[in-house]
Amino acid sequence: MSKLFSSFKIKHLESKNRVMRSATTSYWSDENGILREPILDYYRLLAKGDLGIIIKGHSYISKTGKAHTGQSGLSEESHLAKMTELTKMVHYYGVPIIAQINHGGLSSKADRVTASIYRTDDIEAREATLEDIATIIENFASSAELALQAGFDGVQIHSAHGYLVSQFLSKNINKREDKYGGNLENRSKLLLDVFDAIKKKIGNEPVIGVKLNCDDFAPKDGIEIQDSIQISKWLAERGIDFIEISGGGPKQDTEIRKTRGKPSSDAPYFEGNFSGHAEKIREAVPNTTLALVDGIRTRSTMDALLENNITDFISMSKPFIREPYFSSRLITGKKRSDCIDCRKCLSKERFGKRMLTCAVLVP
Repeated sequence: MSKLFSSFKIKHLESKNRVMRSATTSYWSDENGILREPILDYYRLLAKGDLGIIIKGHSYISKTGKAHTGQSGLSEESHLAKMTELTKMVHYYGVPIIAQINHGGLSSKADRVTASIYRTDDIEAREATLEDIATIIENFASSAELALQAGFDGVQIHSAHGYLVSQFLSKNINKREDKYGGNLENRSKLLLDVFDAIKKKIGNEPVIGVKLNCDDFAPKDGIEIQDSIQISKWLAERGIDFIEISGGGPKQDTEIRKTRGKPSSDAPYFEGNFSGHAEKIREAVPNTTLALVDGIRTRSTMDALLENNITDFISMSKPFIREPYFSSRLITGKKRSDCIDCRKCLSKERFGKRMLTCAVLVP
């Protein structure tokens, strides 16, 4: 039997296969961050589709950390009723579900706060004070506690894609001269403090994961593979339960992103955009559960990544926007996702204006 369809345990959490739905925001919660019915309908399709694990699209940890219109919240009790409805429904189909929790940082509309003063033609953000940082850390921990109350099997700290924690890691944004800035260890302190606070708040039993950039793919001063290796080691030493390897942070360059994370050209998993970087992270933290996302579309790549022990989970996002049942179809012999990676589902014309759907199927 293919490893893709074998079960896997992360602590008490058992997945029936190695297919992970990577966190993908639906853009369609109400103005108070409460899930709307179309979101629940979509997750029902995902849960019925033989997934191993679902990571729910990011939820804000505080109103001031809300990143965009339509983002869901996990910051107050009013969010719990619909979140509980979601987790009960997903669990009914035997699928674990993890809450991704996040602070928008530069993207936050109510209070643009980041590691250091930051100005562009479009954005002006203030530098977080130590009091702000302490509050943010506590908000992450409280959000994790709310996630468990809602029935989630664990939480994933969003430390990728240029949101707040990712901004602290990047020298492109973080110019601080205190304990949260300067060298890599200091720039990683917010992430590590958030992890420690969550673990202290919810204990050792629930699953705690991190979504981490393997590379910001910036021309200079961003996180690169040698940095993500070290951060992964620090997380492993603290007892992180899984790391989802992603990429693309502040000031990323799309041309650099196309090549820098790739493996050798003859690798059977070359399709995976970050699989070359994942090789190095696996070597550095061989006993830590890893998931890999981005660019993976074919069954042959999935099998090669698992058979070569590059990752434990195949994580995908856009294929499940196109086909919520993609995992079931893999089981019955499908060889490739129908997603053509046009990225129109994420276009400015659609973002926040409608429920997330495939723009080819639902124009």
